[in-house]
Amino acid sequence: MRFTPSFLPLILTALAAAAEPKQAAPGTPEISPKEAAIEHLLGERSSPEALEAAIAGARKHGVTDQAILEARFIFHVDRNEDAKIAALLPQFLERKDSFRIAESEIFATRDEWLAVIEYAKALDALGKKDKAGFKTHITEAFWLSPKQGSAFAPHIERMRLEESLAGMKVDFTETFVPVATGDPMPLSKAIGERKAILLQFWSPLSAECEALLPDFAKITEELTSKDVAVATLVMDHSPSALADTRSMIGAEPPGAWLIDDPRDPLSPRMGIRSLPTFVLLSREGRVISFGSAGEQELWAALTRINPSISQPQLDSTRGNDPGE
Repeated sequence: MRFTPSFLPLILTALAAAAEPKQAAPGTPEISPKEAAIEHLLGERSSPEALEAAIAGARKHGVTDQAILEARFIFHVDRNEDAKIAALLPQFLERKDSFRIAESEIFATRDEWLAVIEYAKALDALGKKDKAGFKTHITEAFWLSPKQGSAFAPHIERMRLEESLAGMKVDFTETFVPVATGDPMPLSKAIGERKAILLQFWSPLSAECEALLPDFAKITEELTSKDVAVATLVMDHSPSALADTRSMIGAEPPGAWLIDDPRDPLSPRMGIRSLPTFVLLSREGRVISFGSAGEQELWAALTRINPSISQPQLDSTRGNDPGE
């Protein structure tokens, strides 16, 4: 059984099929216990404990250490656990020269294997704030496996966004027109007396933004009850886009919904390139953290502001949810 990923995030699509029970065709042998163990191993996503149990079962049926390492890798890819992918680097390096394509369950070529090693090196460098090292290794990963480029791009975008936001201070006297009705509102009014404000950059034209709305309501409820304000800046200001926004969010949307100023929009000034993106600001307008709805670093920063804050279960970003 071999799964050939076109790029890393879509490994998950291929492996979802592997997790489904297979029926042997008439006249063919039943699936072997080893094959069943491999399918279970590669499809396990419920928790780290469940993965370890699947690994133990796979070992009993003779599944190779290489295949087990591959399973650990895709488990952490699915959960967007960059630090844990980087932590696998010593194991990848140990097996770098002994890799056997015949034993692989997810790689079609040796270059794909080497690309993942460079990817792990890049994440390790990123965690150490080693920009030069990150650039070297992510470039080599792309060179070895160009079709996995979409897996590498978000990390490049994150580093660029981090550079854009470094040292930036948002002016809380800047005003924004509400999506519904009312007078222009300064961000100082949106934050009120709370300790910080989480800004969501959003567009009705983005399917990801629309899909996040139920989870955004959970996030807003959790944060506003624990001294963190939440506001959304809508990046599209055409009449049709705003009409779509009002239809999507309803009469009582979670948090403050404002229109990014088309004359001098905040989003490009902050270097926002992908949506939805969240930026956490202090009362002074300084950037504390940023990322996606389930970004581990973002929730760690929120917890530092108020230790009672807990990330809710996010259905649209399951890979980032704690305890999944």
